[in-house]
Amino acid sequence: MKKNVKLISAIGVAVVIVALILTGILKTAGTIDVVGKGSVDSFEAVLSASDSGVVFDEENKGWKLEAPDGSAGFIWSGNFSESPLFDVMLSVDAAPFVEAGLDIEKLPEYYTVQDGMLLVGTQLGEDQGKEEATPKAAYEEIVRKYPHQIGYHTPMDHYNISLGNGNLFEWAKNMEMNGSVKEAQDKDIVFVLHPEPLIAAGVDPEKVEGWAYTTVSMGMGASAEEMYKFLKPFDLQ
Repeated sequence: MKKNVKLISAIGVAVVIVALILTGILKTAGTIDVVGKGSVDSFEAVLSASDSGVVFDEENKGWKLEAPDGSAGFIWSGNFSESPLFDVMLSVDAAPFVEAGLDIEKLPEYYTVQDGMLLVGTQLGEDQGKEEATPKAAYEEIVRKYPHQIGYHTPMDHYNISLGNGNLFEWAKNMEMNGSVKEAQDKDIVFVLHPEPLIAAGVDPEKVEGWAYTTVSMGMGASAEEMYKFLKPFDLQ
């Protein structure tokens, strides 16, 4: 009888542990889903503010949001099955990095060079389906199928999309309120590069013209940590 009681108790404890784990997973998934859905309206606002800066990139089969000065762009696929390189990526002028010592041959495989631009990004999958006819619709498809790619940077009040290997594209949650957040002033959009592979390929981070090399608080709450990044911010208003 005592053995049966112990067995029943053990099973009961195991059931509770499994339930707690599943609850944690569901809460995390729910948070990711909320962040992704919440990002859509602000992304649309950025697209509207960029106006003629949003074009379809025939070579990379995706929509491209260009920086006001043309020195950088964020590209997201219209159809993952047709992406020749990456499904989401940054395209940045290679010249400042080359002038700061970059040896392109030493870059990892997730970098490539195209028409004088460095392209860095990642592939998401093959199941996007039909080609999305608008920039917003293509972004919404990423949110729907790959919500874990979308994040929220609390100190900046920015949403972001992970491009893999520490590279990001960020945009203001609310451009109208952006100026009230001290760290986010004049940063409606931000191109973010992880510096380590570039430094390993010869770049002197202090000599890259047009990019800020600085620490950024990455993560949330107690898990947040200061990390060096290359930042290229723009004000769209």
